Parts: sequence; structure tokens; C-alpha cells
Amino acid sequence: MAKITKILSILLTLVLVFGNSVFAAKLNSVSDTLSDSEPGVKANHTLKFTTKSSITASSTIVIDFADGFQSTSTPAFDAADVLDYDIATSTGVAEFTINVAGKCPNPTLDQDTAEFEITSISSANVFTFTHCNGTLDVAANSDITVEIGTNAAAGGTGDSQLANPTAAGSYVITITAPAADSADTRVAIVPDVTVTAKVKTNFTFTVSGVASGSTAANGDSGTTDVTTTSTSIPWDELASGVAKKARQDLAVSTNAKNGFSVTIWQDQNLTSGDGSDVDNFQQSATTTEVVWASPAEDIDDETTWGHQGITSEDTTLTAGDNYGTALYSGIGSQGAPVEIFFHTGPANGTTANKGATKVGFKIEVSALQEAADDYTQSLNYIATPIF
Repeated sequence: MAKITKILSILLTLVLVFGNSVFAAKLNSVSDTLSDSEPGVKANHTLKFTTKSSITASSTIVIDFADGFQSTSTPAFDAADVLDYDIATSTGVAEFTINVAGKCPNPTLDQDTAEFEITSISSANVFTFTHCNGTLDVAANSDITVEIGTNAAAGGTGDSQLANPTAAGSYVITITAPAADSADTRVAIVPDVTVTAKVKTNFTFTVSGVASGSTAANGDSGTTDVTTTSTSIPWDELASGVAKKARQDLAVSTNAKNGFSVTIWQDQNLTSGDGSDVDNFQQSATTTEVVWASPAEDIDDETTWGHQGITSEDTTLTAGDNYGTALYSGIGSQGAPVEIFFHTGPANGTTANKGATKVGFKIEVSALQEAADDYTQSLNYIATPIF
């Protein structure tokens, strides 16, 4: 069997969220989650907040990004293109209609929910949405989600994205909804993997490598087969029918009142230069955690020749103890990352399920897996605190 090498590079996205600002302390639970925190790259924004006042006719939602962001990236945002924005309740049950400038309300609709129009988009990165007269108000204490970018998918997918600042640092986003109610949140633009105290919050996310021969993660039998680092998992040569296990340890320290979430996604299957790949466990069925099974080795189906999966020891994920004992899922995609670490309050970096957990990786190939010595992929951890 040819030597199969896997290099794992980890990209951390840190989103820092702050509560009420000192000058307008009415909006609550304010956050902005980026799809990518690398300096200078385009990214989607998912902004969340809770109103204290109702949003009524001609009231506005104004989102003001720091000057370092660029709203003039190609293709540029346009008040005539409503696909780049979604506004909804946080549950997604009531999607509010967004109309082009000057088309408010939409005469083809029943006005049985709130409608907005894109009043203006400035070169200073200020987005203004005006509530349409004659449509339902948005009630006080409503949980609101605003999506800006290609993540906006109601009625079609957006094609414009804000470009991140080119310099690493902490940047302010101000949300006003309606005019008397404002709050600031912040996002950290950080390169590569490191999240340190240089960011102006009490939030640290650490990935630690684990030596070969250590206890396997989440109750799986035996010990780990390779030594990992914080940025690599070198599977080395894989033998047919012999599963290999690896582990990384995660730790979060933060004073975020509402805790944090850590997810993971892969940029591709473990793939060689000639296009051969080791598939995702369960063929991307990432939301179903099951007992590990060897590849089926169907000669007419290359997706059954080898696969790789993930498990987590965190028993208090958003949906509960998803991974039970030694259950595995596939690794998520950027559009559907897999949650592997979650807590609802401050974390000390050491307490199991609240500040520390172990993540296990497992891989197995059959005799049909294509020979290559350059299999590679990138995995991305996304760490999001909620202040």
C-alpha cells in the first residue's frame, strides 16, 4: 500500500460579541458571526440581536460596519438586488420580505408580515433597511437575525460579500433598530490558528496535539495510532482493513455570559493530486452519529473504498449527547459545519464539557482504495463566544 499522508491545517474563526454599548443600552444579545475571519477575504455576516422597542412604519434597521470593511467588493452591493440580504426571526419561522428601494410595500403580497425596503447602502459600509408602512410591526423583544452575503438564501442566493479589513484586529459593528435603540458588537479579524490575549476580550481557544498511544477519544477501544499537533494529523501509511485513530484536545477559557460554540468543517474529502479521495464517513451524513463501520468495498462504487469520521466527548452539545459512546459522524462542510463543543456559560479551560473536551478522528480504507502518497485536506475549527 502506498504511503498516504494527511496534513491537517486548522483555521480558527473567532467572533467576539459584546452586549449593550455605553451610549445606547437597549438592544440585547448582539452578535455578528463571520463565515471567515482571515484578513482581506470576503465573508458572510450573520447578525443577531433582540429588540427592546417595536419596529413600526418607516422605522429603520441600520447596520454600520467599521471603515476597514469593504462593501464595494465585486460584485458590489446594490439597493436593487434584494438577494444579498435576509431579515427574519432567529428561528427562521417568519421570514420578512425585503423589497428593492422605492417598492415598499410589495403590492403582490398580503402584508400579513413585516416588510422592509433597502433604503440605502453607503460606501462607508452602512446598510439601512426601512420598515414598510402598512405591513405588520416587528414586536418589542423580538429575536432578529440579519444575513448579509451569500448566506442570504430566502427567494434566491446572494452574490455579494463584504471584504474583511486587511489588518488583523478587533472591529466594531453598530446596530440600530429602531433609531433610539442601539448596541455595538465586535468581530476579531485574525490570521491562521492563534487566538490570544491580544484580542480585547476574555476568550481563548486552544487546540492541543496528542501523542500516539494515548487513550482514544469518547470511549473508543484501544489507543491512538498517530501523534497529532495543533495543526496536523499525519495518518502516514494506511493498511487495508485496519482502522486508525487520532485525537486532539480542545480548551476554551472565557467570561462570556452565554457561553460558546465550536464547530468544524472540511474544505474537501482527503484527496490526492490525481483526484482520488478517502470519502466522508456515511457519505456526508454529518448529522447522524452511528457506530463505526468498515468500508463496504463495493468494486462498482468508489465511495465505499475508504472513509474518515469524527467523534466528540462533549455530552452537552446543543442537541445533547450526540456522540454517545464511540459514535462517529462525517466531518461537516462550510455550509453545514458539525458542532463538537458547546457550553452555555463562562468556561475555565479545564472542566469537561464546560471548558475542555476531546475530539477523535478515525480513518479506514479497503484494498480498493486508490494508491497515492499525497492525500491532503484542510479542517477548520470555528469558535464563537456569546457575551
